Amino acid sequence: MAREPKISLIPLGGLGEIGKNMMVVRYGENILVIDSGLMFPEEDLLGIDIVIPDITYLLENKNIVRGIVLTHGHEDHIGALPYVLKQLDVPVYGTRLTLGILREKLRERNLADSAKLHCVKPRDVIQVGPFKIEFIRVSHSIPDAVALAIETPVGVIVHTGDFKIDQTPVDGEVTDFYRLAQLGDRGVLALLSDSTNVERPGYTMSERVVGITFDDTFRKAGERIIVATFASNVHRLQQAITTAHRYNRKVAVVGRSMVNVVNIARELGYLKVPDGVLVELDEAGRLPRSQVVYLTTGSQGEPMSALTRMASRDHRQVEIMPGDTIIISATPIPGNEKLVARIIDQLFKLGANVIYEAVSGIHVSGHPSQEELKLMFNLVKPKFFLPVHGEYRMLIRHAELAKDMGIPESNIFVSENGQVLELTKRSGHYAGRVTAGRVLVDGLGVGDVGNIVLRDRRQLSQDGILIVVVTMSRDSGQIVSGPDIVSRGFVYVRESEELMEQAREKVNAALTKCSTKKLSEWASIKSQVKDDLSKFLYEKTRRRPMILPIIMEV
Repeated sequence: MAREPKISLIPLGGLGEIGKNMMVVRYGENILVIDSGLMFPEEDLLGIDIVIPDITYLLENKNIVRGIVLTHGHEDHIGALPYVLKQLDVPVYGTRLTLGILREKLRERNLADSAKLHCVKPRDVIQVGPFKIEFIRVSHSIPDAVALAIETPVGVIVHTGDFKIDQTPVDGEVTDFYRLAQLGDRGVLALLSDSTNVERPGYTMSERVVGITFDDTFRKAGERIIVATFASNVHRLQQAITTAHRYNRKVAVVGRSMVNVVNIARELGYLKVPDGVLVELDEAGRLPRSQVVYLTTGSQGEPMSALTRMASRDHRQVEIMPGDTIIISATPIPGNEKLVARIIDQLFKLGANVIYEAVSGIHVSGHPSQEELKLMFNLVKPKFFLPVHGEYRMLIRHAELAKDMGIPESNIFVSENGQVLELTKRSGHYAGRVTAGRVLVDGLGVGDVGNIVLRDRRQLSQDGILIVVVTMSRDSGQIVSGPDIVSRGFVYVRESEELMEQAREKVNAALTKCSTKKLSEWASIKSQVKDDLSKFLYEKTRRRPMILPIIMEV
């Protein structure tokens, strides 16, 4: 009897976390990758710039990776591609705006010319290996977002990407309900659906609600207006520009990523700017304050962003003044709440009037609430369900919602990154794991900062460092000079002279102990100095600084 064909769904990122979305669909010796996103670091990842998925599995199977398809142009879906395409030479498929934003990212890393980028539009169908992929329009907080219907020899898989059911989108491009319903009628093997807002009952409000709030705020503001939002939220930028024009204000764009997206979106026709509305920063500074709107990055309180620099009076061209109205048009990403709260406090201290999501309708989500998720189930009618894009509790809640919608519990799979889910036409089960995890990017270093380096950084940040310098004779093993002790981030030497003197005595005692034990290995001597000094300092201060003994031989 012939073996039943099976398809594997392998998440390499995006499950149990917000960000670094990456899903692998494998059929036999063919792999299709959906999205390739990054994640911003949590507070404990000291000094790390971004986090990307571990693609070891793809590199081990690089000969059978047929292509990468993209759902939309947000960082958590395309941000890892400059790193991935350096190692994987495969075609990438996406809509015009998605590829426009991606091309700019690749250009910064000198990869734009070598990348194989293929532009598609909603309702297009492409063949990638054995996979027939249809792109289906959905509403989201960035134009040109699509869901994917992937026809495989086992059945159709629908991946929603990020979506919301917005009946009045800013660009008038409504989700293609008809096509989703058609797929549901034909029969869908599996649905992979966005879990970000599953904890919210009801419906997510339309993006147009923000336009109404903008209008109200712009009308009342007497001085400058500064709007901070995600650079990629083109609909939000459009509404800010349209409202500014309505109230005879000029618009200046602040922040490199914001400038890039505005230029790309204008060039491709996704952002309509009336003539003469956009001005350079220098010109905006010379205009009356009641005639200016700034669009800026920094809605997440990112340390180097334009709004953060303005709040700390560190921005070269824009200084916050009493009477300014600052609109923070975004919800803090989980983990960024403290950063955002700190920025809001600083802005209030500078005399600004700050309007933020907690007290106004200045932001609406781009993700579906419970009723929209239910509608997706009813349209698509899947046999199997895999919740994606969300922290673990969100995936669990989405699974419970699926059960309420009549999907049998045995057909619902709450996966973790790296788990291999095998589906046949009739059944599904887990079949082991593949390598999955996070790769930390720090400056130009990709993956060279691991747990040991992070542990050292944590220790340095908490208890500081003590460097012990000793010069010893190679022949006799006697101390020629020192020990000298340098302290950074532990205690201020001048104020703790007695402690430092005692520490020197401990080092001398440890070195004497080594000479009586006939220890000639420098490594053993260093280890002895480190242990004795560490014990002494902990007894005296209840702190554990990093101790770095340096022995020079003469």
